[in-house]
Amino acid sequence: MPQPTAQELDEAIKMAIHMREKHLDPFNVARCLLSHNYRIKHLEQVMTAADRYLNMGMSEQERTKLLHAIQKAKDLESYTSQIEQDSFGLE
Repeated sequence: MPQPTAQELDEAIKMAIHMREKHLDPFNVARCLLSHNYRIKHLEQVMTAADRYLNMGMSEQERTKLLHAIQKAKDLESYTSQIEQDSFGLE
């Protein structure tokens, strides 16, 4: 399935917001779209950080950026799923 264009995604997001505000989302399609759109932005940041880390000679600075991006994505997952993360203090 091809990726939607920026305009198509913008229109879909606007409609999803409208549907949620008017309580016109009986099957939670709008809620899922908004949630996935929010989450994917953070996962794309992880992918970008990982790509930079690998392509810039695995520098310590890029490693730190990657770890921060991963932690931010994990925090978001916990927040959106309402589940607290297990942490052993090793990260």
